[in-house]
Amino acid sequence: MADAAAEAPPVRLVVGLGNPGPRYARTRHNAGQRVVEQLAARLGAGRFAARYAGQFAEARGPRGPLGLLIPTTYMNESGTSVGPAAGTLHVAPMQVLVVHDDIDLPFGEVRGKAGGGHGGHNGLRSIAQGLGDPGFLRVRLGVGRPGPGFRGDEADWVLRPFDEPADQVDALLARGLEMTEAVLADGMDAAIARFHAKPPGERAKARAERRAEAREEAGNPGDSHQDPGDSHHGDSHPPETS
Repeated sequence: MADAAAEAPPVRLVVGLGNPGPRYARTRHNAGQRVVEQLAARLGAGRFAARYAGQFAEARGPRGPLGLLIPTTYMNESGTSVGPAAGTLHVAPMQVLVVHDDIDLPFGEVRGKAGGGHGGHNGLRSIAQGLGDPGFLRVRLGVGRPGPGFRGDEADWVLRPFDEPADQVDALLARGLEMTEAVLADGMDAAIARFHAKPPGERAKARAERRAEAREEAGNPGDSHQDPGDSHHGDSHPPETS
């Protein structure tokens, strides 16, 4: 892990995405902001101050100086905060780590990614534009998609508070913080190898659960060897209004 971290440039700016104000503080869309606030407390960062169209603090990370940024723009204008911060700090896109919500991940899952598209997430789209490069790092916090009984679109969903039990939300944020710290210490590749690994037997358990769900939906209690597999749909967060 140490060798992999030495090959990759150290992260110098961590960004927690969300919308400003108490109205949005506990919503799914603000999960990234909450993780970075916890990271600041863990690192003993200085006080957040208004800079770069956001709240900015400095800390000492495991591989050197670190800036922590929470944009106070609305989500779809996050790049107008991140771009100037990265420019002033002379930080390359691959040294920027963005922590954000992701509806394409089931609730509770945490995944890492280096570069890639925005998947319809307006904050990521804006940051790619602000940096002029989509090659920044991401820690993705799974907030899941709305169930069939939800009345509204995906924007309504992510702008609502979590309705999962508080301890499960805390566990999601704690795992997001843990992966963020792993990226800072060991690099994204090592963090992915650690956090994406499935415990022994988990894949088989997931397949069995999917088969049981398929039988239930079909109204057939008998055994079935069909595996419906995983479905994946594109994310399409509409812009938030300011």
